[in-house]
Amino acid sequence: MAIRTVAVVGASGNIGSQATKALLEAGFTVTAITRPDSKSTFPENVEVRRANPASVEELTAALQGQDAVVSAAATNVAAAGEGQDTLIDAAVAAGVKRFLPSEFGHAHHRFPDEEILGKLLGGKVRTLQYVQKKAEENHGFTWTGIGTSYFFDWGLEVEHMSKISPEFDVGMLGFNIPERKATIFDSGNEIWSATSLPFIGRAVAAVLLHEEETKNRFIDVVEFQTSQNQVLAALEDALDVKFTVTRADTAETERTGHEKLAKGDPGSFLDFLRVWAFRDGRNDAVPDEETANKLLGLPEPSHDVREAIREFVKPK
Repeated sequence: MAIRTVAVVGASGNIGSQATKALLEAGFTVTAITRPDSKSTFPENVEVRRANPASVEELTAALQGQDAVVSAAATNVAAAGEGQDTLIDAAVAAGVKRFLPSEFGHAHHRFPDEEILGKLLGGKVRTLQYVQKKAEENHGFTWTGIGTSYFFDWGLEVEHMSKISPEFDVGMLGFNIPERKATIFDSGNEIWSATSLPFIGRAVAAVLLHEEETKNRFIDVVEFQTSQNQVLAALEDALDVKFTVTRADTAETERTGHEKLAKGDPGSFLDFLRVWAFRDGRNDAVPDEETANKLLGLPEPSHDVREAIREFVKPK
């Protein structure tokens, strides 16, 4: 029986809102699961059910009649598994067929550094292990993890970083577009993978449309394969202006990251992300042939960001 009804947790967030939009466009019936006191609003064709996220009983009741659950709630990186275990238990109890954990972003299985995995991505690792265990124990309950690499559009905006710490004066990808400045790490030529939030939404819908092919596996989707220098050139061309460029050494960024990690500063994760992506010779990009784009009927990864950048900087 094909998946028809989908519950989205975090349906008003960055990823959840895009997943909800794409699911509706793909013909799914969507229900938003939200906290009892939430003031979030949703599209009129989305049913809203309220439940305490810490209560298996309330979540189980809210998930009745749902074929799939998309967990898109914002999570603390290190503790990303804690709240999802309750949701997974409720999904199993409610007879849900497919669970998509709040993975997205970087696929943790691609990083061999056990210290970083344990302290910064441990929650995601534990969630994946837990959902795998539940799938083995419960016939008919399945899962799909989606890795998307960097959030391209989100990563171009500086305000997300400045909210974490005032020390970050450029966005995740190294650019401050309003102030026309950039921080370029090492040579700036290293190729990395990225995916926009709308594309992630499309990937969520595509996974549920390809139920059998995506069952009980982790997949990667990629929209762009690019470098900091390519993004910089595209920004300068689209805005017809030269950016002020600051050079940074990933060895120094890594050292700072370890200092922050020892102090329990969550900003360390952002430092390590930049080392993983931008360090010359690291080869962090997901190879085109290892992505699930073709399997899901999505466009192959683009190696030209110029059109996407022109759309991004266009006055809204």
